[in-house]
Amino acid sequence: MKLERTMGDKVVAGVCGGIGKAFGLSPTGVRWAFVFLVLFAGLSVLVYFIAWFLMPSDGAYGGDSNYHA
Repeated sequence: MKLERTMGDKVVAGVCGGIGKAFGLSPTGVRWAFVFLVLFAGLSVLVYFIAWFLMPSDGAYGGDSNYHA
């Protein structure tokens, strides 16, 4: 199990997508669970930003494959 942020399946930074991929869960389900925990269980959004900082990117680019910088 390798915990990495997903660049191909991300909404904000790929944290929930990476957690879902690492544990074999739906990224959408992980996102909904996170929102629920933030709103109703007192989990801080700061946890998301800490994970964003600590989790490496998977290196995949999720945008247009014809784009060349």
